[in-house]
Amino acid sequence: MASKVCGKCCAPKHALPASRSKLKRSLFVEAMAGGIVLILAVLGIVPHPLKVGDQIDLATQQRMQQREEQLRQEMIRLQQEFDKMTQELQSGLFLKNMLLAMWEVWPFGALPGALVLLFELFWMATEVDFDESESSSDESSSSSEEEEEAPVNEWDVGRFLMQQMQVPVLHLAKRCKVVEALVGDLLHACHLITLNTPLLRLEQCIGVGSAFEGWSSHWDTVYSLLVPLKPPTGHCFHLELGAGGELPARHGRVRVELECVCLRQQLLGDVRCFLHRPEAELGRNQGPCLLQYLCSHSYLDVEKTACWFQLTVMNAWLLLPASHRCRLTVLPSSRSCKLRLEKVSGRSLSIEILFGVQQGDSRVFLTSQQARAGLPSSTTWLESCAVPEMLFFRFVARQAPQDSCHLTCLNLFARLLEGTGFSTYCLKTVLMHLLTVIPLSRWHRGHLLERVDGILQYLQRCLEDKQLHHFLLGNERVPREVPLPVAFQTASPLNLFQRLAQEPDAHAQALRDFRRLQVRLRSLL
Repeated sequence: MASKVCGKCCAPKHALPASRSKLKRSLFVEAMAGGIVLILAVLGIVPHPLKVGDQIDLATQQRMQQREEQLRQEMIRLQQEFDKMTQELQSGLFLKNMLLAMWEVWPFGALPGALVLLFELFWMATEVDFDESESSSDESSSSSEEEEEAPVNEWDVGRFLMQQMQVPVLHLAKRCKVVEALVGDLLHACHLITLNTPLLRLEQCIGVGSAFEGWSSHWDTVYSLLVPLKPPTGHCFHLELGAGGELPARHGRVRVELECVCLRQQLLGDVRCFLHRPEAELGRNQGPCLLQYLCSHSYLDVEKTACWFQLTVMNAWLLLPASHRCRLTVLPSSRSCKLRLEKVSGRSLSIEILFGVQQGDSRVFLTSQQARAGLPSSTTWLESCAVPEMLFFRFVARQAPQDSCHLTCLNLFARLLEGTGFSTYCLKTVLMHLLTVIPLSRWHRGHLLERVDGILQYLQRCLEDKQLHHFLLGNERVPREVPLPVAFQTASPLNLFQRLAQEPDAHAQALRDFRRLQVRLRSLL
């Protein structure tokens, strides 16, 4: 008796895969049909549960055959209406209809199958919307002026820009963590190699630049990191900042002096006092290494430091497990250490390691960064605000909403500025000013177009007034979480548009570039 029940009950179930095989050409139809079959099966079984040993009468057999025929007809209908459903999915009507269908079958206990089906369809709808947004952006970039004047749905544009910009930003953040960890391991290996030599002490690296601030204007990003330098025991640094240059682009030199460590030598015996050692002993032991090998006329030499670090890195790389999977190439550079990391697959990563000496307790450094106009000698270092600016963006990231659009705005403008006379630093300065004026709660992605328009208006006013102040100089709005030297806090504001005020031709060109920027942004939206 049980065998008869199983045989007859399984008949419609065996017919189901045969019908489904006709719809395998489309993953979308298969998922949708599977959900509907599940709902209909539950509707057919739950009201009339069969028990083992029950007799199946003629009415039950007829009812099961009717269910089977209904399922077959339903699948044929789905196959015929596939194109229609695709159109409804694009217009957003399909999900609404499915919600109504789910509500109708609720009383019959088909909720689990309905939720599964709804989830699959929602995921597919999201994928289709994303593809459509990409194609629509291409169409909008080549549209006519009449299409540009059409009303813009702020939420749709905001979602499009967030989708286009957010994925690279998330990918960039993951890569930054990998790069920072790799350089940290490399510095640790360098420390082991130079442990018994009285040379420079390498501190923990600090990620700087557009990548570590959370945005980047190019896909082939160069990951920049700053390595603070500390003097070895028995030496000290004295910073001599030039008085001729303006903050924060002053030049400076790092004077290296010896200091007495005789007491420590007597108590611990782990160091030797270079200042009070006999001249004969100095000759036998090659003298104080730092002053002799990495300095020029008692000043720390940038080029000698870079050369020493490059040689150390080449030897330290062999100690890392990553050296068995990747190939590291040290590129030529006189003031930094440029690395190219290549995997077996052919993908590469560009890293630049800069050196810096900290100014007191602030986060402003004299760095080995190359100036645009060049530097007078190899003992000249350049004052940099890269670390305070990175700390500011980290502070904003902690305080702003999770879906804040400030990085999206910066990334967007960085791409639109290519080919114009505006630098990304100019737009970054505008954004930093606005982040301290407009409450961070109003940088939600729903306000994206409003914030983009605000950046344009702020830049236009700065061009008209020929005045854009440096963000970190004499600005009371800089958060206390960004430590600055006293000279920065009390300094007069520095006008980054001073050249526009002095040269009318440069100002006229800047206005033309601004109009080009407006046209590019309008064509994008």
